[in-house]
Amino acid sequence: MADISQALLDKFGRPARDLRISVTDRCNFRCVYCMPKEIYGTDFPFLPRRELLTFEEITRLATLFSRHGVKKLRLTGGEPLIRRDLDTLIQQLAAIPGICDLAMTTNGSLLTRDRAQQLRAAGLNRITVSLDALNESVFQQMNDVSFPVSRVLEAIEAAAQAGLTPVKINMVVRKGLNDQEIEPMAEYFRGTGHVVRFIEYMDVGTTNGWKLDDVVPAAEILDRVNRRWPVIPENPSQPGEVARRYRYRDGHGEIGLIASVTQPFCHSCTRSRLSPDGRLYTCLFGVDGRDLRELLRSGASDAVLSDVIGSIWTARNDRYSADRQAESPPLPKVEMFRIGG
Repeated sequence: MADISQALLDKFGRPARDLRISVTDRCNFRCVYCMPKEIYGTDFPFLPRRELLTFEEITRLATLFSRHGVKKLRLTGGEPLIRRDLDTLIQQLAAIPGICDLAMTTNGSLLTRDRAQQLRAAGLNRITVSLDALNESVFQQMNDVSFPVSRVLEAIEAAAQAGLTPVKINMVVRKGLNDQEIEPMAEYFRGTGHVVRFIEYMDVGTTNGWKLDDVVPAAEILDRVNRRWPVIPENPSQPGEVARRYRYRDGHGEIGLIASVTQPFCHSCTRSRLSPDGRLYTCLFGVDGRDLRELLRSGASDAVLSDVIGSIWTARNDRYSADRQAESPPLPKVEMFRIGG
């Protein structure tokens, strides 16, 4: 098929380089900073299967995004491994010309040794596992479904043994809940080849009760780690990388800090997000997205879809984190489980 597109730049000159694809809005955890149980209970109306994009629809859109300059795809959720036959989708996405990196973020609960090997064989390159504490009671308080730490640690090792490396471990830090786990997390993963990324607690969505007082600034996290195990800054591994990298002076690996609240990185953001029902968002803190599923299912050609994608990105002027303090009154942002973290 002929190339019908071109590289895109938004209003601030930011290129489209990364597409996050949420394959389901369902999750088997009820993390307090994302899907609090009192709101997302057993009767919560998640999307019916017919409203989810099919694998073929996802692949078609990802192919068009690749022609606009997207090089990296990441599968998210919800919990992406809830979606059946995910290795089939990975095979399709891995075959798209121009895609250089295919990754996934998971809570690790369904990532067995066999599953990790299947995903790697299908074409998945890397994996990120969410783990907010090593202390059993703290971790279970955060996931709120009594899921044990040991199972997530097993998933991390299964990913590493399957070659889904480097394995990154995302820890969302919330003051008064799990901030005492910063040093234990750093210590546990030092020297393993895995990379812990400490993430400031963010005001994603509208249901997690976010307050600025609950944020542990990245500068404080860095200082606490540095006092125990001195670190030095490391260059970004690629343009648009959101985590600030630091490596241990003694050579025992590295950590990352994602400081969306106190050190916004909107100026270099190259990400767009596709929801399970086919809505395209150009910011993690977006209010609404453009419905691409309707176009797909109404028979729109690749040329039409490509033009729509291009018009959305070139009109993009999102910089929510940089303007956070000016947002008054707060807008009803999309929930994180619909578009991935």
